[in-house]
Amino acid sequence: MKLYNMNLSNFATKCRIAIYDKGAKVEIVAIPGNDSKSPEYLKLNPLGKVPTLDADGVVIGESETINEYLEDKFPTPALLPKSPEARARVRSFTRFHDLYLEPPLRALFPQMNPKTRDEKVVNDKLTELNTRLDQLEKMLADGGFATGPDFTLADCALAPTTFFAVNMLGMFGAKPPLEGRPKLAAWWAHVQTRPSVKKALGEMAEALAAMNRGNR
Repeated sequence: MKLYNMNLSNFATKCRIAIYDKGAKVEIVAIPGNDSKSPEYLKLNPLGKVPTLDADGVVIGESETINEYLEDKFPTPALLPKSPEARARVRSFTRFHDLYLEPPLRALFPQMNPKTRDEKVVNDKLTELNTRLDQLEKMLADGGFATGPDFTLADCALAPTTFFAVNMLGMFGAKPPLEGRPKLAAWWAHVQTRPSVKKALGEMAEALAAMNRGNR
């Protein structure tokens, strides 16, 4: 079983966290040519999106689908609770992340160069992102992990994107994402104590530093 991965991808990092937490026997490999649009990779995943899981010949795309598969395949330790209601709560976070929190942050990636920046796009997306962060603040449990005392797929999803928010927003002169959001700040401090999160975010940090060195 192989996960085609890029360490700087927040969606791939979401899956690496789940793999590390479960100690799952999944080989983590670079995508062919280190390019998601390479002909080799497009044969595997026609959408050219990262990550992709090759589950012994069954190709699975979309990070949350991959993580749900990993939960079914490697049920211990569980990253989804037992009750339907608690599972729905976890999924409400992963859905919120994919559909509402991550997109405005991703829209800022092409705006990182001040010389080619579209200030209107930046202002619009920062406004949207701050709204989503305020909504996340209201959703988070008081203390512990995203939904309560147990580490779940919700934390796997939120941690890599929060890493980007913490490291990126200052480049745009925006206020730090944790400022004025005590539950988000407490969660962020706590989730980084999880060994799987610490390892995966360390890989993201190394990849980000390498990218920054290459852009100098």
